[in-house]
Amino acid sequence: MYDRVTTVRRALTGSPADALVERLAVVLDTGYGITSTELLQVDYRLSALLPLTGGDALTAPGHPAWRCFDHQEPVLHEGVGYFPVSARGDRVGVLRLAPVPDDPQGYAELAEIGTVLAHELNCVDAGTDRYTVAARTRRLTLAAEMQWELLPGRSRVRPSFSLAGQLEPAYAVRGDSFDWSDDGHRLWLSTVNGMGEGVTASALTALATHALRNARRAGLALADQATLADQAVYACHRGEQHVSVLLMELELATGLMTVVDAGSPRLVLLREGKVIEQPLDAQFPLGMFDGTEYESQRFQLEVGDRLFVLSDGVVDATSAAGRYGESALDRFLRRTGAMAPLEAVRSLLGDLRAFVSAELNDDAVVVCLDWTGPQP
Repeated sequence: MYDRVTTVRRALTGSPADALVERLAVVLDTGYGITSTELLQVDYRLSALLPLTGGDALTAPGHPAWRCFDHQEPVLHEGVGYFPVSARGDRVGVLRLAPVPDDPQGYAELAEIGTVLAHELNCVDAGTDRYTVAARTRRLTLAAEMQWELLPGRSRVRPSFSLAGQLEPAYAVRGDSFDWSDDGHRLWLSTVNGMGEGVTASALTALATHALRNARRAGLALADQATLADQAVYACHRGEQHVSVLLMELELATGLMTVVDAGSPRLVLLREGKVIEQPLDAQFPLGMFDGTEYESQRFQLEVGDRLFVLSDGVVDATSAAGRYGESALDRFLRRTGAMAPLEAVRSLLGDLRAFVSAELNDDAVVVCLDWTGPQP
């Protein structure tokens, strides 16, 4: 005999791609007596939770839905339950249900169902635009559309690490991007910034990202990945355009970090509350010259270390009061120590937007990585 969670899983697996939430509502009504089911998706800026079926966006930080999203724990408020919709650390949003049964087992099952829904949403994403469109507060530029489609996700969690990244301006980003992958033994992370504006920059970033993925999947060492991608960019543009990248490879069992800096953003280490600039051996951006050979460098992480990758658009953000600058950045990074990586990234970019009192003029990418140490 199947339990209720299995019944929900089977119903979602057999559901049309565009009707997951409606099918979920039917089985939750039958199995739990829940008469109101709504999916609240986080928008591209991480600043609003948007109901799939329409209605007002939730933007107030103290709202129960935001408490659920931020802390990744169920929240019960005035008979309404809010449950995280997340898959492998990638946060889709929140499932809002009412009335929630007064039953600890049922409450735990609903939390598990939120995870089941997240996995199904990830599975159907390539086959329907319904959920993608509903997660937008306005239209993306073409360049931004290309950049968001290129990303591996916005956050990732495993026992040995936690990782998150974000692009700004979210609805009009041009050349900045990031990529990651892991195999249980190593984590590969890259940040990429194609020169130029608009679609030209995003197309260049896409070329470099796919070249790096191709080299990584061929099993090449990190420096050789940079060399292959450099050749691909140069072959297309003959040095007239280039791409700044930072490539990193983390051994999850030891914390040994291997890095190739090819005109990259800054790498900052937060260790025991201290902000430390990680020195990098600067090398040419990809595609600048023919036949460039790259070399890697290594440094050791300690358990509990946090790394930030920060593009120039972060430090150089300006307002009428001046430049955001190193000191403001250092103070803010120290404040993120207790936050999960996604919250740290979201808070930093929110602080930048507040500083400039508008959207950022320049692209900004922030990636945050926590190494929690070797895990069984």
